[in-house]
Amino acid sequence: MSPDPVVHNRAQRTPAVFVPGVIMPVALSYASLLEAIKDEIQPVLKELEVYAGDTPPPDYGLALEVEGLWRTAEAAGLESFHLVGYSGGGAVALAFTAKYPERPRSLALIEPAWIGDDFWTPEEAVEIDRVMALPPEQRMPAFVRFQLRPGVEPPPPPSPPPPWMAKRPAGVEALAGAFKAYHLDRERFRLFRGPVYFAFGNLSHILWERMADTLAGLFPNIRAEVYEGRHHFDPPHRAEPERFAQVLRDLWARSEAVWRQ
Repeated sequence: MSPDPVVHNRAQRTPAVFVPGVIMPVALSYASLLEAIKDEIQPVLKELEVYAGDTPPPDYGLALEVEGLWRTAEAAGLESFHLVGYSGGGAVALAFTAKYPERPRSLALIEPAWIGDDFWTPEEAVEIDRVMALPPEQRMPAFVRFQLRPGVEPPPPPSPPPPWMAKRPAGVEALAGAFKAYHLDRERFRLFRGPVYFAFGNLSHILWERMADTLAGLFPNIRAEVYEGRHHFDPPHRAEPERFAQVLRDLWARSEAVWRQ
């Protein structure tokens, strides 16, 4: 079981669950955004289950992440809530929504890492397998570069690396394996009533454009937005927190109108 989520109980405020990517811890990943919006919401920060211990759990899979998110919502007393997921957390949010479409009020996705086991092109599948097979010291730089458009320079790694970075190569490998082993029934997205927002940067790998197009044909109420000059490691919720906070306010207002019907 993952460590206790960070929960700020603020009665009568918008309940929102935030799930991070596979690299940065949740509090760091959403710090700027929460600073912009924290007084308006009841935030629940959910770490990935893959980092519940020093090494990934022996039974690790995407189902463990989905059920961990369910337990977190239950522990926070949230029957329904807004769900925000970035990268690996976006994939978890999608898998959760497919299984429990009645729980999220809205879904905000920032370049989800995965939207199903049949989504990669053959060339992409070969490349991601090659990256995951690299030694740990080579895996992380290759993993970062894979997610950018050709010619886009990746950000420099932190120096010195923070202590939590030591878990990341194993976590990345475990999550990639979890994606390959999990079947996501994308047809269940048609059952989701709430609005969906999909954000991606124009400097990120083209796969996020394909994801936006694919999900647009499944979710009944979805809007995609391209962020110029942004990429997967300079995402809008960190680079433009005030703008993204307003996006969430608008999304959540739309959601309330839907759920009152």
